[in-house]
This record gives sequence, structure tokens and C-alpha cells, in this order.
Amino acid sequence: MAKTFKYIILGGGVSAGYAAREFAKQGVKPGELAIISKEAVAPYERPALSKAYLFPESPARLPGFHVCVGSGGERLLPEWYTEKGIELILSTEIVKVDLAAKSLISAGGETFSYQILIVATGSTVIRLTDFGVEGADAKNIFYLREVDDADKLYEAIKAKKNGKAVVVGGGYIGLELSAVLKLNNIDVTMVYPEPWCMPRLFTAGIAEFYEEYYKNKGVNIIKGTVAVGFTSNSDGEVKEVKLKDGRVLEADIVVVGVGGRPQTALVKGQVEEEKGGIKTDAFFKTNLSDVYAVGDVATFPLKLYGELRRVEHVDHSRKSAEQAVKVSSLPKFVSSCTKYIFIIAPACPL
Repeated sequence: MAKTFKYIILGGGVSAGYAAREFAKQGVKPGELAIISKEAVAPYERPALSKAYLFPESPARLPGFHVCVGSGGERLLPEWYTEKGIELILSTEIVKVDLAAKSLISAGGETFSYQILIVATGSTVIRLTDFGVEGADAKNIFYLREVDDADKLYEAIKAKKNGKAVVVGGGYIGLELSAVLKLNNIDVTMVYPEPWCMPRLFTAGIAEFYEEYYKNKGVNIIKGTVAVGFTSNSDGEVKEVKLKDGRVLEADIVVVGVGGRPQTALVKGQVEEEKGGIKTDAFFKTNLSDVYAVGDVATFPLKLYGELRRVEHVDHSRKSAEQAVKVSSLPKFVSSCTKYIFIIAPACPL
């Protein structure tokens, strides 16, 4: 017997939490809305994982950073969803989506049906094992996406006190984790192939400012090369990082932040796609009138550039979710095109 809801949000990240808050503002009735997430906890502010969650003293922990505290709003504890009559279906992985039948099937065999679906599945990290990098499956090579990932990294930092870390990648994750590792008295080396950090957003001059700041704090930066292999000790823990330019770096911990892939596989071939994401209009509606896509998975018309773009940024995750809910819950809703202000600087705790 299928569980039936008027609205289902597929995914339990930042977008899901902000969408739920907007649904409540729009007067969603008890029992009409469900959030289905493979994570075991209610939606939280994911950026905390690369910053305060890893602080050496008084680290952030749930329930302290559930949405919507990241934008200065109310913290939505699990009880809030109960009070609003919103069903949180956690630890549940959806393995099949049939948009024609308006149904979702979980790994446990449960079926969920909906009238309107909001796809908020986010991204998955790109792993070096995906490219067959030698030794990339060694212990203490970390990726950061969920609370479980942050817990494992936190324990490794404590176990390898005063050790050496290599951070692979020069984007948001690389910069933020390099800073927080340094706060933990870890010797940090950043490695990335680009001529400067965050090249998609930073000019050479802005990047130089950040790079000099990090160097003054003791972070070593190696540019213009990549990690091509890893060696391990007898316990299977990473010991060295081999670089393409021939250098070998000692490492007790490796953190990889080389980007993510939008999780669109469940709806592939059922909706229009563009630039790696699900194509939407300015209201985040897909070519199917009962399906919306928000956050990392949405490729939408960005007025600033006059073209379709996919944006991986927490501010976009919040605002696109709110925009989609306003339209999906109020069919006659009239709004101007979505406006975004991006804060491009990484949050640096150094």
C-alpha cells in the first residue's frame, strides 16, 4: 500500500529544510507534505561541516545547526516538523522514481505517491577512486558531504594530533578545510592544478590575497599539479601522496575536495536536462508541470548572465527551494525572476 502525499520533497539537505519552512508559511495542511531523505537526521546547514563542526574547542554539533539558522532564521528541530504535520521519512533511500506514475520506491520496498514532486537530491562528491587513482582507497583519505563524513574526519584529526595533512583541491572545501585543519595544529599542504585558488570565482588578484594569507598562517600551497597516487602503511592508512610533478608528500590525513556531481540519475530520461542538471524555468519548474528541481540539481535561467546555469552554492539552495514552493503551492503566484546575491569568499576561521 503506497503512502500518499500532496507534496514530496526528495532529498533531505538544505533545500529540503528551507522548502519545508516555506510550505509552512504558505499554509500546508498536516499530512500533505513529506520529506524523504537517506540521511538519519533532519535537514541541517551543510556548510557547518567544513568549519565549526571541526573546531578543536567547542565544535558545533546537532541540533545546533539545523536549518534555518544559517540565514538567521528559526532552528527547525525534528519536533517542528511534527508540530507542522510534515512527515520526515529519514534513513530511507529512494531507488526508483517513476514520474509518469507519480511514484517513488525505496530500497526497503516502500512506495510513495505524490501530486507534486520537488527534486532536491543535491550533489555527490567526486572521488579519486572514480578515476582509478592508485591507492585512493587507503584509510584516512576523506571526502566531506554529510555528518557521518565529518565525524570520521574529526576522529582522525584527534587521532593524528600534530600530524600532516594534504588537502587535494583549491575550491571552497579545500580552503575551508585547510583553515580548520591548521586550527587543529595539523601541518597542512594544499595541492591543486589551477594557477590560483577558486579560479571560477576569483580573479588572480583576489586569489593572491587569500593565498598569501594562508601562507602567512603556515599553510603550504602547491599549484599546477595533481595527486596521481597514494602509498599506505602496514595498517592500510595513507602514508604518502604522489604528485604528477614527481614530488612525494608525507600525509597522515588526506582530504579531497575536487567537486561534486548533481544526483540526477533517478529522473534521468524522464525530464529535460541541460548542462549536467535538470532544466527548469525561472520558478524551478521542469518541463513536467508537477515536478520541480532545486539546489545543485537545477539548471535554470540566471538573468545576470543571460543564460542557463547550474549553481552549487548554499544561498542558491535556500532561495531556489523557497521560490519553487511559492509557485507549487500557489498556482497563480506571480513573481519576478529569482534574484541572487552570491557571497564568493570562503568562510575562513584562521
